[in-house]
Amino acid sequence: MNIEALAQEAEQKCSKIFAEIDSNEYYFSTLVAQAFHNQNINEAHFNMTTGYGYNDLGREAIERVFAEVLKGEKALVRNQFISGSHALSTALFALLRPNDTMLSITGLPYDTLHEVIGIKENPSSLKSFNINYEQIDLINNEFDIPSILNKLKTTKIKLIEIQRSKGYSTRQSISISSLKEVIKAIRTVSKDVIIMVDNCYCEFVEKTSPLEIGADIIVGSLIKNLGGSIASNGAYIVGKEELINLCAERLNLPGEGIDVGPSLGANKSILQGLYFAPSVVASSLKTAVLTSYLMEKLGFQVEPRYNAKRVDIVENIIFNDPEKLIKYVQNIQKYSPIDSNSLPIPAPMPGYDDNVIMASGAFTQGSSIELSCDGPLRAPYIAYQQGGVTYNYGKYAIINTIKEFINAKK
Repeated sequence: MNIEALAQEAEQKCSKIFAEIDSNEYYFSTLVAQAFHNQNINEAHFNMTTGYGYNDLGREAIERVFAEVLKGEKALVRNQFISGSHALSTALFALLRPNDTMLSITGLPYDTLHEVIGIKENPSSLKSFNINYEQIDLINNEFDIPSILNKLKTTKIKLIEIQRSKGYSTRQSISISSLKEVIKAIRTVSKDVIIMVDNCYCEFVEKTSPLEIGADIIVGSLIKNLGGSIASNGAYIVGKEELINLCAERLNLPGEGIDVGPSLGANKSILQGLYFAPSVVASSLKTAVLTSYLMEKLGFQVEPRYNAKRVDIVENIIFNDPEKLIKYVQNIQKYSPIDSNSLPIPAPMPGYDDNVIMASGAFTQGSSIELSCDGPLRAPYIAYQQGGVTYNYGKYAIINTIKEFINAKK
């Protein structure tokens, strides 16, 4: 099979989809540019602080920009966050107290939160502080609203956690329209429960922020969408001011909170990453659409399909075979810009129960907005692919990955 010809066919077939992605890119570019102007971003904001980080003008400006772009009252955007999971953990420990109950309404959270919550035993977990956890699973990829409302009526719930992206599950990711429906229903029963949304992988895909439809707080990573492949680490928490202040005091210390934390030279890369993010997310989406079309044509089950509405940058390829999963991921590594001569193999990873194979030939270690592909070695053996700094680099990698993959099967 001629993969280049099939890719041309895909681009023709998907021209309207690509045009819509381009239109959304312009919308988000306008949003970011206006925030830069409104917050008077200037060269002085690139300066760094050390030590305690007092009076870091750049850090403060960044947080105003993120709050404006994501439609929140206040933002906590720090390179002291190691990951999106670290930011989620910080928010949970900041907002929950002993004997409180948190409720996940998207089923089991991402693997790296299991020890945070206490689903998997850990003496530092929320469970070890007598913070309770309950969950309600999705039904056919939809919120189980009757069960959620019944739980709110019968149990005192302090915080509801919603994970929009699928993680290492087989479900679909959560759209803004579904999120809006469930939040509206929740508010008919409880005005006070904190609604926290894990927004990782979803930023700059749909035009509406979860904060605009009633969420109280959202969390995400800067080595995913909003870092634009330039931010070298960090994460954000955005939402209601009183909640952000609590998160800042948990990250740093009570009494100092959001006023401390040295930027250590990260300000420019965080600002520049956000500036490029609309373009990079658009390239990631186009790369995902191309991958979906090609792999479906080759007979593999994919999710989402190439012409489906997308709510995040993740593309699932279901192999139902561990060797096919391994080979595909290894080929993604081979056609990545960094460490292309490395051979990924399944191995244990901190925070995960299963061995994981991961291709991440990226300029930033573990970056998911640069073309990467990973998956746990468990049935049905799904490759979770995301990212693509430019569409043409993504196209190059995918075409050659699939060529090698097909040749390996012969």
